[in-house]
Amino acid sequence: MQRIGVFVCWCGSNIAGTVDVQAVSDALKNEPGVVFSTDYQYMCSKTGQDLIQDAIKAHDLTGVVICSCSPRMHEATFRKTVAAAGLNPYMLEVANIREQCSWVHKDIKTGTQKAIVLARAAIAKVHLNAPLTPGETPVTKRALVIGGGIAGIQAALDIAEAGFPVDIVEKKPTIGGKMAQLDKTFPTLDCAACILTPKMVDAAQNENIRIFSYSEIAGISGFVGNFSVQIKRKARFVNEDLCTGCGACVEKCPMKKVPNEFNLGMDNRSAVYIPFAQAVPKVAVIDPDACNMLKNGKCGLCAKVCTAGAIDYKQRDEYIDEKYGAVVVATGFEPISLQKFDEYAYNSSKDVITSLEFERLTNAAGPTAGKLLRPSDGKHPEKIVFVQCVGSRCDGCSEKGKPYCSKICCMYTAKHAMLTRDKYPDTEVYVFYIDVRTPGKNFDEFYRRAVEEYGVHYIKGAVGKVTPENGKLLVQASDLIDNKQLLIDADLVVLAAAIEPDKSARPLATQLTASMDTNDFFTEAHPKLRPVESPTAGVFLAGACKGPKDIPETVSEASAAAAKVIGLLVKNKLTGNPCVASVDALLCSGCSACQNVCPYGAITYEEKEFRMPDGVKMRRAASVNPAVCQGCGCCTVACPSGAADLLGFTNRQIMAEVDAICR
Repeated sequence: MQRIGVFVCWCGSNIAGTVDVQAVSDALKNEPGVVFSTDYQYMCSKTGQDLIQDAIKAHDLTGVVICSCSPRMHEATFRKTVAAAGLNPYMLEVANIREQCSWVHKDIKTGTQKAIVLARAAIAKVHLNAPLTPGETPVTKRALVIGGGIAGIQAALDIAEAGFPVDIVEKKPTIGGKMAQLDKTFPTLDCAACILTPKMVDAAQNENIRIFSYSEIAGISGFVGNFSVQIKRKARFVNEDLCTGCGACVEKCPMKKVPNEFNLGMDNRSAVYIPFAQAVPKVAVIDPDACNMLKNGKCGLCAKVCTAGAIDYKQRDEYIDEKYGAVVVATGFEPISLQKFDEYAYNSSKDVITSLEFERLTNAAGPTAGKLLRPSDGKHPEKIVFVQCVGSRCDGCSEKGKPYCSKICCMYTAKHAMLTRDKYPDTEVYVFYIDVRTPGKNFDEFYRRAVEEYGVHYIKGAVGKVTPENGKLLVQASDLIDNKQLLIDADLVVLAAAIEPDKSARPLATQLTASMDTNDFFTEAHPKLRPVESPTAGVFLAGACKGPKDIPETVSEASAAAAKVIGLLVKNKLTGNPCVASVDALLCSGCSACQNVCPYGAITYEEKEFRMPDGVKMRRAASVNPAVCQGCGCCTVACPSGAADLLGFTNRQIMAEVDAICR
């Protein structure tokens, strides 16, 4: 017979405001098996935890029910509390009477009744609880960082500085990400390359870091501390160990009309190329879709001029298998496609460009060597219109835009406007905005400088249409402050396009069994308390893969994720969750239903011996790897014979809770 103690938390007024906590405590004293019941203002406090421990010892409790907030918040805390008093931590149940009760009711009577019912269900489950012991698994002391932008670089450097080996996997031929394409950064107007490239070089020179550029994740399996990853290294057709980055092959290549991705197609590159001058690794790559030698066997000039003998036309994709203890996802972002925004004439005029294209135009390494020239005729624009929130905060146009604020657009547009006015004082600059959002340190001062010091015309209103006409761009817009319509004959229109997760994020999340929101951003384990952790143990998140953010916030998150990884890798063993699936081999029919639905690959099938009346026979039965199983319960639902069950949440326990609620 269980001896159960019940502890009802007020949670200040969060629970006590709509639940009569004393009435709940008194009602539960009469439940079968309950030998002690009380209430306290803050059960999670030191005093509250001492109260629980004292009651366990004084009343010889064998089970504990805490009526408080979500177990997601404090279950681990209370498990440690009961364990310190000598009770198995899995003899504890948390009845969520805050999120599931007090926060959804305004009537005290209704809230109190529901709290009593939820507590009864928890008590019924404790009657059937059994002590569980978590298993231990070794930790592979190597980390994987997916994405080589500033987030991935910073995370890798921090992990490496702690003494652990780390691999960066970057899908492009060089690390650096979007930051490498920027000219200046706000609010300090630092040269982006000047602060990024030293970190790129540090990553390349660090003995604990390996860089797999021009590579992708082909497959991931395993679990926290023991991930098995297959990396696909795409063929460069250039031997990285031999290439010196001299650029002779790039100079001599006759195929020079390939759109340059790094400059967003605003100029051309050759079929063999190095993305930019500070590329890391500074190794050439041959574009197989443009190279005549790879397409039809003709040319081969780059191999003839390469004194290092690095050109290898026979090179093929290579697959590398490696094991890791932790994974950092830093896949970054992409600007959304503006093909559907015909009202801005982006498809019909070369002089309507995105903000990132504007960055390349003003960059000394860009297509115009840093001179701000109109793409259509190479002339200096005398009047520029910046349009904010193109595709962002798009509540009524979700089929082509995004419902969220892209966060960085207000600030980089202020940066663009200031740099333009500083370098070309004769240029008129207009910014059309819905709201100006400046949430960071010194951001508002930066924006006000654009208006007050640089004379940028900020107009609260929307641009309705951009029409190319007689070499100009006629911008039809509204001024909501002065309540009038405007018609501006601009030379250049710059669209602040919304940003979205990189296209690789969704398939990667599937491989990692990580959670994503409806916009394909990775979801944190808890947005406030665990902001850089994924719900999947051992997977950490950094940067814009979680949502729009600027460089300082991205770097902070990368270092935070690295700290979490280091905290994991310093351990020799990890304690697992004992609430995992278990299969009764005698009931298992070997149908594979559980294996087919398991999202973690924790279930395999083995031939086992069974003693039958007519002798020993071999039969196929399911087997669960407790280190891989995450206790999701999918197998217990899918099993037609009832052989699969979940320890800590068995079918009997769940039905006991249902019966307690219904009585």
